[in-house]
Amino acid sequence: MAASVPGPPTSARNKGDTMALVHLVDNDAAFQASIGPVLEASGYRIQAYRSADEILSRLPDSSVDSCIVIDVQIPGVGGPGLRDRLIAAGTSLPVIFLAGDSDIRTTVRAIRAGAEDFLPKPVERDEFIEAIDRVITRHRLVSEQECWARQRLARLNQLTPREREVFDLVVRGKMNKQIAFELGTTERTVKAHRHKVMEKMEVRSVAELVSCAERLGLLRTAVA
Repeated sequence: MAASVPGPPTSARNKGDTMALVHLVDNDAAFQASIGPVLEASGYRIQAYRSADEILSRLPDSSVDSCIVIDVQIPGVGGPGLRDRLIAAGTSLPVIFLAGDSDIRTTVRAIRAGAEDFLPKPVERDEFIEAIDRVITRHRLVSEQECWARQRLARLNQLTPREREVFDLVVRGKMNKQIAFELGTTERTVKAHRHKVMEKMEVRSVAELVSCAERLGLLRTAVA
């Protein structure tokens, strides 16, 4: 691995005052010893494991900005097998596989096992750090989207049945007069329901409400 001077930590490596964490599963003590300082100098914390059983016995916290780097040839279940067992145990962190023998069969097994990336050993420092930056950033974005969706769905569930009807019609582009006619009520009542919908969903405009429905996949359901 090339010994170049690392650049400043990027947003992938820090969230607030907390450095992102790299879980390294590799029984090569020399590799662990050489890669640890590189990761730390690049703005990452590192947690090393010598076996599959070791990481399975103390599962990583998926809520922490982190990724798992696994040697495909790890003794026992092997890298792909370990990935399967981590998923079964509820760990959703992205995985990068490393392999000294980067043949096609090993690469295919790693991809089928759900690898976010696959790198051959000996790994280039810059390529390794870039891969970690990329998978942690992607995982963070997915986690933030899932959190946003959970919060919006919780707000959606607070709507009364009539407010939900108004919501569905508003995001389909219906005007108050059209909604009143379709629901058999008055425009004044529709306006009141619409105000409550906006308030409960915590949006400031119809455009924002439509965007919310679209991101949740509700607009397609409403149109159908």
